[in-house]
Amino acid sequence: MSKVSWEEATEEELKLAEKLKSVEIKKEPPANNVSPSTERSGDSKSPVPDTPNDEGDEQITPAERSLLQKIIRRGLVENKNDIEIQRKDPSSPLFSIKTFEALHLKPNLLKGVYAMGFNAPSRIQEAALPILLAEPPQNMIAQSQSGTGKTAAFVLAMLSRVDPSKNYPQVLCLSPTYELAIQTGEVAVKMAQYCPEIKLRYAVRGEEVPRGTKITEHIIIGTPGKVLDWGVKFKFFDLGLVSVFVLDEADIMIATQGHQDQSFRIHKMLKRSCQMMFFSATYEQDVMTFAEAIVRNPVIIRLKREEESLDNIKQYYVNCRNAEEKYRAISNIYGVVTIGQAIIFCQTRKIASWLSEKMSRDGHAVALLTGELTVEQRIAVLDRFREGVEKVLITTNVLARGIDVEQVTIVVNFDLPVLVNRRADCETYLHRIGRTGRFGKAGIAINLVDGQEAMGLLRQIEEHFGKKIALLDAEDVDEIEKLGQ
Repeated sequence: MSKVSWEEATEEELKLAEKLKSVEIKKEPPANNVSPSTERSGDSKSPVPDTPNDEGDEQITPAERSLLQKIIRRGLVENKNDIEIQRKDPSSPLFSIKTFEALHLKPNLLKGVYAMGFNAPSRIQEAALPILLAEPPQNMIAQSQSGTGKTAAFVLAMLSRVDPSKNYPQVLCLSPTYELAIQTGEVAVKMAQYCPEIKLRYAVRGEEVPRGTKITEHIIIGTPGKVLDWGVKFKFFDLGLVSVFVLDEADIMIATQGHQDQSFRIHKMLKRSCQMMFFSATYEQDVMTFAEAIVRNPVIIRLKREEESLDNIKQYYVNCRNAEEKYRAISNIYGVVTIGQAIIFCQTRKIASWLSEKMSRDGHAVALLTGELTVEQRIAVLDRFREGVEKVLITTNVLARGIDVEQVTIVVNFDLPVLVNRRADCETYLHRIGRTGRFGKAGIAINLVDGQEAMGLLRQIEEHFGKKIALLDAEDVDEIEKLGQ
C-alpha cells in the first residue's frame, strides 16, 4: 500500500469542497436563490453552429454525481427487484420487517422516522434493519442504487446504538467528500429531531476543535483525512471506544486518491467488536476487495438496480435543417403535449445556453445545468427543477448517467450523442433517454436530426438496439397530440 502524506491524502477530498462557499452546517442550509438565467454564458443573439464541434463532452466526478442524485430525489425509488442476501455464518439471524414498529425503536426515534415521511420500510430497509439492530451486532456489506433508502437505514442503526449517558464518540461515519458528509448529517439531524440528548459533530473542512480538548458528541460524521487528524494526530477522541463504524459511498471512496489508505488506517484503530457497516452503490470487484478487507464475517445484502431499458420508451425522430428548426419542433411539441417535466440534452454548453435563453425569452420556464456551474449552483438548479418551478431542464451530459428524475415524461436529444470517432455513442443514448420511462412508467424520447451525419447516427442507434425509431412530423398537430395518448 502506498504511503500518502497528510497534505496529499486530504487534497482530493478538499477539491470539491472548495467549490462551495462557507456553509453553516449546524443549521439548515441557507436558501439559494441562484436563477438559472444568471448562470448562462454566451450571447443569445449569436448564431449556433449546426454541428457541435466547439466544445468537448463535459465530465462529472462520481462524488458530484452521487451528490446530485441525493439532491434531486423527491422520494424513494420504487424498486421491486429481489433482495439477495449472503451469510458467511449460517447461524446469523435472518428475517425481514414490514413496519418500523417491529424494530422496537425508542419512541422518539420512531417519531422522527415518521416525521421524515417514511411510512413503511423500503426493500433494502426491510432486510437490512433487523440485521443492523440485532444483538449481538452484525457486520454488513450492502449494495443498492441511490434512492433506495440505504442512508436512512444506516442512520437509523447509528442513532439506535448511541448511549447518551456516555459523553464520547461511539459512532463514526465516513463519507468521501464534504458535501456527502453534510447530506448524511442532515438525514441524522432530521431523524433525531425528537432525541435532543443525541449529539452529532461534523469532522469536515472548516470545523475546528481547540487543542487539548476532547470531543463529547456521540456521533461523528466526516471525511477520512479530518477524522484521521482528529483521532490519531491530535487525539481529540479515542477511536478505540467507537462501537459502530459506517463507511458510506464506498465505491466513490476507493475512486478518490488517498481515501482507501486513510480508511484502512482508521479501521486498524477500531476495536475488534466494533460493528462495521459498509455501503456502496456498485458491486465491482475492487469495491468488494476493499469491503472484505474492512468488514469481518459480514452479512452481504444486494438489491439489484432497476435496469435501463428501451422497452417502455416510445422513440421518435424529427427531421430538421438547422438549430432554428429544432427549436420550432420543441416549441410545437411543448405547446401541444401535456408534459410533466422534460429534459433536453445538448452536446455542448454553447448550444445549451443558446437554447435556454431562447426558450426563456419565449415564456417557457426552463433551467440550465452545465459543467461550468459550481456544486452550489447545480444544487440550486436541481432543487428548482425537482420542485417544479421549471418544467424543462436543459443540460449537457452532466445529467446523462446515473441520475433518475421520476417526474420526467419526455427526453429530447437536441443533438444525438457522438463519440470522438464520430460514431454514435449508443451507451450515452441509453443513459439519456433512460431518464424517462423509469420504474415501469411509460416515457417518450424525441431525437432532433439535422443532416446526413445525424441521420447516420440515428441509423447506428437503431441497429445497435434493434429497435425502429419512428418519424414524427413536428408541424402536424394531430400527430403530436398522439404522443400524449
